[in-house]
Amino acid sequence: MTAYALEVEQLSIAFGGLKAVCDLTIKVPPRGLHGLIGPNGAGKTTVFNLLTGVYRPDSGSIKLGGTSVLGLKPNEIARAGLARTFQNIRLFSELDVLDNVRVAAAVRARSGLFRSLLRTPLYVAEEQAILERSRELLEVLGIAHREREQAKSLPYGDQRRLEIARALATEPKVLLLDEPVAGMNTQEKRAMRGLIQSLREQFDVAILLIEHDMGLVMDICEHITVLDHGVTIATGKPAEVQNDPAVIEAYLGVPEEEAAAAVEGSAG
Repeated sequence: MTAYALEVEQLSIAFGGLKAVCDLTIKVPPRGLHGLIGPNGAGKTTVFNLLTGVYRPDSGSIKLGGTSVLGLKPNEIARAGLARTFQNIRLFSELDVLDNVRVAAAVRARSGLFRSLLRTPLYVAEEQAILERSRELLEVLGIAHREREQAKSLPYGDQRRLEIARALATEPKVLLLDEPVAGMNTQEKRAMRGLIQSLREQFDVAILLIEHDMGLVMDICEHITVLDHGVTIATGKPAEVQNDPAVIEAYLGVPEEEAAAAVEGSAG
């Protein structure tokens, strides 16, 4: 059997007396698209911080392609094949668009300081490959025409695209997207939806997605996990999750009949 791109089992962490994530299990197949949803404070971003090595779990396991990454540092996890974007965009704001991507692509470089100082043939070849790869990514993300603009000067939607390009530059096996359409207008959301769907095939990457836009989640995700106060209250295909009474109550916080109608409407 092919190993899961991302396999998380019984993952838990507590901060003081607060159990932030409790016995989380998520399995994302190669090129899978899995949604992680829940109300504010449910523990979703904490999960991303656990997966990327920002936090170390109290218990549980994390595997990429069948290999454990538990206990690795964030940069080691990035090299192992896991990249992320952030709910609050974290670009290198003073660098231009192209250099933002080139910096990320350097994760895969083999040339060390010695070769870079001497500008050896390996270093020069790698620098050229990184430049070409970075420009290709900007082209795919639709922002190649902005490569010499400062990252902080980009429109909001293009900053989101640049963050995804930067994550892809590390050549991930799994891409974590933290609210990729937050703050976007309807047209930008529609374009981002198509982009997210195309990334899996184009870059052979699995995606774990945090998003509050229920219409987007229900439309593009194959499988969804729902958290509430760190506890998994539902998991399954979109139609199953959409009609789960526990999800309706916890996620929307309104009477069941009204919530069911709201979820159905948002997914349409």
